[in-house]
Amino acid sequence: GRVLVLDADSGSERWRAELGTAVSAGVGYDGETAAVVTQDNELVAIALGKVQWRVRLAARAFSAPLVAGRRVFVLAGDRSVSAYDARNGARLWTQAARGTEPLVLQQPGVLLAVGDTLVAGMGARLSGLNPSNGQPRWEVPVASARGVNEIERLIDLVGPAARVQGNVCVRAFQSAVGCVDAQRGALRWTKPANGAVGLAADGDRVYGAESNGRLLAWKLDNGEVQWQSELLLNRGLSAPLVAGRSIAIGDAQGYVHVLAREDGKLLNRLETDGSAIVSAPLLAGQNLLALTRKGVLYAWRPE
Repeated sequence: GRVLVLDADSGSERWRAELGTAVSAGVGYDGETAAVVTQDNELVAIALGKVQWRVRLAARAFSAPLVAGRRVFVLAGDRSVSAYDARNGARLWTQAARGTEPLVLQQPGVLLAVGDTLVAGMGARLSGLNPSNGQPRWEVPVASARGVNEIERLIDLVGPAARVQGNVCVRAFQSAVGCVDAQRGALRWTKPANGAVGLAADGDRVYGAESNGRLLAWKLDNGEVQWQSELLLNRGLSAPLVAGRSIAIGDAQGYVHVLAREDGKLLNRLETDGSAIVSAPLLAGQNLLALTRKGVLYAWRPE
């Protein structure tokens, strides 16, 4: 029930805020305002350790809010996107998704800024919205539902997305991976894939873990599989992170595995407290960061 802002280089605390209730969707932060969604379904904005405002949301949210341009953007579980004024919490607009499935995927989705466009995963579609008024600029389907029941038809885009310049590469839950030119709103490619966590990418490849722990690297240009690895099968993998010449990926036993981007060979294995790595590792300056389910943040600095 608290929000911490730490110095990424030293781990020292800059400020903290006590919320009085647990957080259900992680922190969005622009260096000035932090925003979270609580289990009471309130959007809370915090600055310098003090709660600035609280707004009750109409639908549950599982994705971290995006704070940008003095606005707070929220992707809700009903696949709608809303914008709030970061200064006072006034709702500026809401854009509802169309033709979505009745089941809700309770894990973080896709919400990011590419230039002056707000890019959101609304169901299995990647949508480019005008951040000023929510009006759609483009919409690209990454996967299409073919299942016979509601569970099989649950193919929402899952975070984190991988951004390389103007390209955004995303995973549709248990169905596909694909890359979209977010400047033109055009699908570059899509390939069948059976995974449930987000992606990472560099200028050459897109990286992701399938549900069984198989790692794949697809060519950024056309989606062809460049390499795959079964070194980490059945380890409950997180989404990956690109860090220098390597990719880093966490597992359910609390290890962070470091592999070569070129061919997937294991380079190093970093140990934590034995509890699961709860999201993709992060890179902050020269530090590799990972958060465990026990709530401990670990940082490593390459030698």
